[in-house]
Order: sequence, then structure tokens, then C-alpha cells
Amino acid sequence: MGNPRRSNDAFSKAVDAEHPQFVSAVARAFAILRCFEHGEHYLGNQEIAKRTGLPKPTVSRFAFTLSSLGYLRYSPEQENYALGTGVLVLGRAFLKGNDLLSIARPLMQELAKYTQSAVMLGAADGLRMVVIEVAQGDPTFQMKLETGERVPHGSTALGRAVLAARPLEVFDERLAELERECEPAAWPKIRASIVGARQEYESYGFCFSLGDWNPDVYAIGVPMLSADRTRVLAFNCSGRISIMTREKLIQDFGPKLVALRNTVYEATEGRF
Repeated sequence: MGNPRRSNDAFSKAVDAEHPQFVSAVARAFAILRCFEHGEHYLGNQEIAKRTGLPKPTVSRFAFTLSSLGYLRYSPEQENYALGTGVLVLGRAFLKGNDLLSIARPLMQELAKYTQSAVMLGAADGLRMVVIEVAQGDPTFQMKLETGERVPHGSTALGRAVLAARPLEVFDERLAELERECEPAAWPKIRASIVGARQEYESYGFCFSLGDWNPDVYAIGVPMLSADRTRVLAFNCSGRISIMTREKLIQDFGPKLVALRNTVYEATEGRF
């Protein structure tokens, strides 16, 4: 007896909780860890249950187990949980052991300095993007984003670039997922911007976010698809609108961001 066949295309479908190899207990544990947003220290069982949709007794058991393993830390004084050092160890192992980052960092810093902007690398994290690396090129106007923070898909250049790289049928599925999470009144504008970004990617090789996420910031994004189609990342370039004009983005910064992506891809041979 062999393992059930696994799809080689990570874009073919979303997480399949009904798959025979999907372990729901593991998924619940990670759902609890992902409740802790940037800047949040302590969360109680009730808040965790609210965010995950899990019953409080389930949260209590999983939180106890995670704290026993060092991934959460319980404070008797607060009567709440905080992230433990085990999470830091995993994150550091990822950052230090990733050849992609060692290749991309100096190139990102060089482009950030040239464009006087922030150059970022990100990956899809559910319905949002997680920032993997940031290079700042303008000491007087820095994007207040750090490694590990999450940003929206629909309004950022990082998120739009990843969506633009999806096959059309998966792109439509992602739109449906985003719509379910969005305020109904805001969805038509967000949808139009995402669809427009896909068209921009087809026309220019990159897509825009011109003040959509931050009114003071213009940005461009470009996706990077792994050779085996199991992963898609995105690079972006974000800066003040006085520097990041649409004309300059199209004629100069955009092509340079595409060239950075191509250099990283070739250096890693698409394995990341």
C-alpha cells in the first residue's frame, strides 16, 4: 500500500481538510500559534477560542500541550499564554538556513538604495502575505514592516503579485475566498484592483499598488514561481509617492525588480 498521490501543483486547490493524510490535531495546534499577531503578547483561552473557532476545552488542552513543548508560555500572573522560545528557534532556523535569503538580501539592499524605497520578499500565509525579508533604502522614510508581519492580499503589491501568478481557475477560487472574508461594501473596489493587477502583470511583468494600502506609498510587485510549481513568493518595491511615480515604476524600477527576481531565480535554479 502506498501513500495517496499528492498533487505536484500547489496552486491546484486550497487546504483539503478531508485528505486522508491531513491531521486535524496538528492544524488546530498551528491555528492557535497563528493567533498571536505582531505586537500582541498575552492571549487567554477565550480570545484564542474566538479567533480559531475551537471550543474552549479544546483550546485549553492544546495550549497546555504547546506550552509543555515550549511553543507557548503560560503566565500564572496574567492567566494567559504568550509565544514560547520554541517558535523563535524555528523562525531563526528558517532565516539562517535558507539559501534563497542569503542570495536575495544583498540584491534587495542594492535595489532599495537605488530606488530609495523598501524592497520586500513575501509569501502567502492563508489569505494574507507574510513578510520574509525587508531591505530599507531611505533612512528618512522607512516602511514600518518587519520580518514575520502579515499584510493583506488585495491591497498590497506583494499580495497582488502572488494572486496574479495563479492559474485562472485558482485565481477565481482565491477571489471567492477573499470575498467571504471582506466587508461586502468594500469588496467591489478590492476585486477590481486585484483583477486589474492581474492584467498589469500580463502587460508589464509586474503589478501596482498606488496608494491602495497606504495613501503615502506607491509600490510594485513581481511573483517568483518555483521550478516545481510548489511555491510562489513575491518581491515588491515600496516608497514615497514623490519618488515612486507611475512613469518611473514602469520605465525603471519595475524592470529592475523583475531583473532582481530573475537573478534570484537563476541563482537558486528555482529551488526555494
